[in-house]
Amino acid sequence: MSTWHRASSAQGDPPNGRAPTPAPPQPPRWRLWLLPAGLAVTAFLFFFHPGGSGSSARNFTYTSFVSEVTTNMVSTATITSTGSVSGKLHSGAAYTSQIPTALNNSSLSALLLGHKVAVTGTSPSTTSLLSLLLPLLWLLLIIGVFVWIGRRSRKQLGGIMGIGRSKAKVYDEERPLTRFADIAGYEGSKAEVMEVVDFLKHPERYARAGAVGPKGVLMVGPPGTGKTLLARAVAGEAGVPFFALSGSSFVEMFVGVGASRVRTLFADARKRSPSIIFIDEIDAIGGRRGPGGFGSNDEREQTLNQLLSDMDGFEPGASVVVMAATNRAEILDEALLRPGRFDRTVEIPLPNRAERTAILVIHAKGKKLGPDVDLDAVSRGTPGFSGADLANLVNEAAICAVRADRDVLDAADFDSARDRLLIGRRDASNALLPEEKHAVAVHEAGHALVAALSQHADPVAKVTILPRGAALGVTEQLPESERHLYPQSYLTDSLAVRLGGRAGEIIVLGEPSTGASNDLAGATELATRMVREWGFSAELGPIGYGPEGPSRDNPFAGRPYAEQTQRSIDQEVARLLREAEARATELLREHLDTFDQVIHLLLERETIDGADLAAIVGMPERRGGQERIWPPRAAAMTPTHGSP
Repeated sequence: MSTWHRASSAQGDPPNGRAPTPAPPQPPRWRLWLLPAGLAVTAFLFFFHPGGSGSSARNFTYTSFVSEVTTNMVSTATITSTGSVSGKLHSGAAYTSQIPTALNNSSLSALLLGHKVAVTGTSPSTTSLLSLLLPLLWLLLIIGVFVWIGRRSRKQLGGIMGIGRSKAKVYDEERPLTRFADIAGYEGSKAEVMEVVDFLKHPERYARAGAVGPKGVLMVGPPGTGKTLLARAVAGEAGVPFFALSGSSFVEMFVGVGASRVRTLFADARKRSPSIIFIDEIDAIGGRRGPGGFGSNDEREQTLNQLLSDMDGFEPGASVVVMAATNRAEILDEALLRPGRFDRTVEIPLPNRAERTAILVIHAKGKKLGPDVDLDAVSRGTPGFSGADLANLVNEAAICAVRADRDVLDAADFDSARDRLLIGRRDASNALLPEEKHAVAVHEAGHALVAALSQHADPVAKVTILPRGAALGVTEQLPESERHLYPQSYLTDSLAVRLGGRAGEIIVLGEPSTGASNDLAGATELATRMVREWGFSAELGPIGYGPEGPSRDNPFAGRPYAEQTQRSIDQEVARLLREAEARATELLREHLDTFDQVIHLLLERETIDGADLAAIVGMPERRGGQERIWPPRAAAMTPTHGSP
């Protein structure tokens, strides 16, 4: 793991903006006029239907009607079976009348025929077509209004009628294009996951040996190590349906929705058995229950209970495997991790040097690399980088080439990209005052010289006093070999290197500055772990007190030791730090001439590498090649702040 000692300013990088999400397409404007147009047509047909007379008809009593007939004023008469009569007068006016039911119609017929009235009759079954259409139109209109209101309500409420359905994306016939060959490294992890795929494809092979396939596979690893990418490769390799969703897809504001979605998801998976369910970020619903958990009536706990029930309730013949990914395995509920649910845990660690080289080769495909680019050298300079970090590194290098109006990436582009990701953007406007530049040179020269003179410290790769991002100056160390155990001598030298900048300021400038604030924080953290966790204290002895604060077994615990023990720990931490500063001061005083040469060379060039430092010190250059597993990259960063 590379170690950085830097002087930091108060400025930071602006947050990266995200492209706005495009708005969904609007419906055609003509659809908005359908409902008003339907209402208008219906009203017209109802109030202004054809067949109505242009003028009102005269209504005669039966006596008046007979009088009009006898005076030869009636031209036509239409008699219905209900006893109503209507027609026209010779003057062209319309009339209506009603014939009494007790009247003999034969005498009326003779009267009408005797006065030459044109008589017609209608059938009792005659019905107007419009009288049938109008009720039907009203019924259709009412149904249309309710359908329109229902659709609008579903859109506004986000589909309330289907809120309990699963949101899983199903890869069935069309599967992702990612394959295991597209993933560099992690051969052991891929082999374990591939066994699951092979079990689903060929269950009879395992049945002959009496083996039962796993019900659940949990992938655990730091962010960016490729857990989701590995799941996509499983979907691409498997010849079975693949259900993919995130843990947050189960959680809603409505109680019981998450449990309903879990039931729907597993029901769909059983119907398509054999199949795979992949839940990304399962810690969103799989956190511990009880004290310190979600609470007894929380929606998330109900969702977790339903998930546990469904994973344990698979039918014996249902070949359904649940895969999940998380970078917070320590907060998962123990019932979720027991055999019979997640039977297998696959660790996805940070890639080592060889794996980083292979990952860089994959991400460099399609890009033009200059002859001076050595991806193996780039991987040596990126200890602690995850797969996502390496992809970002290659992309930043391409951006650096574009800024220089080139389409070929050279080694300088990768160096600039790495510095950009680790310590920030180079800002020419963040110029230092002459006395500040000299102070930063003294500080960084102290770090570099103590590291070069310490036998067990990591070799120095680069020293710069150019402000970049929040750093006013940086001393970079790269380890020589890949290790998993760290002796006390290495940690003691690391403390001296961290305090070398402050010691140099006291020797040359006569007083320390605020530039050592981050160095002190990092050194204090390291010394505390040496005393409290690793037993590197003669006074306290070989006792590990563990981290302070809540633990998995007792979430309400505070300090797991007595106050007197804490006082002893503080005294031992202070002793280690004072001894480290005294050792750094002694090394710099013994090599004052060399110290001055490093300071002047930094002021002259502003950036020097390990070869320049080795030439001044008069010892062979030590080149760091691979990383150490601890401390993580973020913990190894020891910036020195330029402002209080």
